[in-house]
Amino acid sequence: MAHLKLDLAKIERCRKLAEEIAQPVETMIAAHTTIAIERATLRMIGVNGAVVRNGQYYPEVNAIIEDLHKEGRLGRGVLPLFVNGMIQTGKSASELGTAVAEKQIRLTELNQAPAAEVAKRAHDLCAAARASLVSKRDYRDGNRAELKDPFDPRGTNGPLIYVIVATGNIYDDVVQARAAAQAGADAIAVIRSTAQSLLDFVPHGATTEGFGGTYATQENFRIMREALDDEGKKIGRYIRLTNYCSGLCMPEIAALGAMERLDFLLNDAMYGILFRDINMKRTLIDQHFSRRIIALSKIVIHTGEDNYLTTADAVENGHQVLASQFINERFALNAHMTPSLMGLGHAQEMDPEHPDVFLLEIARAQMTRDIFPEAPIKFMPPTRHKCGDIFYSHLMDAMFNFVGVLTGQTIQLLGMATEAMHTPLLQDRWMSIKNAKYIFNGARSLGRDITFNSGGIIESWAAKVLDETLAHLEMIRAKGLSKAIEEKAFAEVSRRETGGKGYDGVIVREDGYLNPFFELL
Repeated sequence: MAHLKLDLAKIERCRKLAEEIAQPVETMIAAHTTIAIERATLRMIGVNGAVVRNGQYYPEVNAIIEDLHKEGRLGRGVLPLFVNGMIQTGKSASELGTAVAEKQIRLTELNQAPAAEVAKRAHDLCAAARASLVSKRDYRDGNRAELKDPFDPRGTNGPLIYVIVATGNIYDDVVQARAAAQAGADAIAVIRSTAQSLLDFVPHGATTEGFGGTYATQENFRIMREALDDEGKKIGRYIRLTNYCSGLCMPEIAALGAMERLDFLLNDAMYGILFRDINMKRTLIDQHFSRRIIALSKIVIHTGEDNYLTTADAVENGHQVLASQFINERFALNAHMTPSLMGLGHAQEMDPEHPDVFLLEIARAQMTRDIFPEAPIKFMPPTRHKCGDIFYSHLMDAMFNFVGVLTGQTIQLLGMATEAMHTPLLQDRWMSIKNAKYIFNGARSLGRDITFNSGGIIESWAAKVLDETLAHLEMIRAKGLSKAIEEKAFAEVSRRETGGKGYDGVIVREDGYLNPFFELL
């Protein structure tokens, strides 16, 4: 594969700066929990039912945590109270969860077992939950081993063909996902319903009424995983499943995704802050715990740097993408993730009328591949400059596919001729897959048969972006991440540390905080 001649000392400096930027954030993370982390903890030990509230299902974990949070009783975590309840009542986690959610039992009114007994029982419960997640992971990986699996983190076999389904109805999604797999798709992303990331609860059960996507629920995960496993056996090829893992329920979605054997999760350290106005502390704390779960389950994350180029000029602001990739990488490492699980994101979003734009896109894509050689890089299609001309749109997607195979991208989210539609027609998806298969096959070895001109446009542009990235990270290190975000360091968006949604769900840990998952994951 052709490589750019990049300054390795500057790359190493960028990584050092990202580490220094993350250090005070990690100190903050270690001193806090959130209501979402405590809900995810209950889910992993077996509380996954729902009660009826106002005529609809409401998760038991929300009912339990909300009541305890109102009473200010979560500083030591939910487990001291909940596990004590299990000891005092003799109930299983599931049984106690239902009883507490239905207000048949009040955890704060029960007699208190010795602290050592509670701690040991909590550890045993969390250890059993961990073993269950490992079992699910191994079962999924066994399915991969039985079938042809095209995934290669380094992209040496050509990009993985990755497409979306987004009907709003999980059963219709299954039909479209099967059709896409039959046409050649390697991975299916079930897009979550518009604004679900702003819900502070995970909807319960199978859903059929999402807008612009389908609600992410445990049952929807199960239905799609079962369908893709069945389709994979029919066509003799493993099909990967993706869903989102951001927003106010990030740790819970990670837990449910691990339980239901997902392969990819859209998980970013800063996306929710910038694009959903979710509180900065809440997001940064939640991303750490979610990534601990993801690391254990060996799920590949997809980060959201591609979104930066939809709000900021893509030619001038490529350094923001690279800076964010370095920061996302560091936060992932701090959560014990390996580079092979870091699907760092970027996109082809430059103005197609810009002179030599194709060379600049190659420069950025190759730079990303070279700087993160072990990571399964995710390359996102052009959207910002698409218009009603579907023929030109299809041509833009073809050029995007060419850059992807030339530069060894790992995961290629295919563009659609009707990109502006929430739910692409089956024929549109078939056209996109046919386009990608033609280009990926026809140019599969091109990257190994060319070299980049030393001092040429491509190499010079990559060097310029790297220099700007280094300066950007120096600025962020000097100001601190929260202040830099407030001053629009990324995507021309300003957020405050105490602003945004979900701040009231951030909890300072008290002495005696108990959550063995932090040790066991």
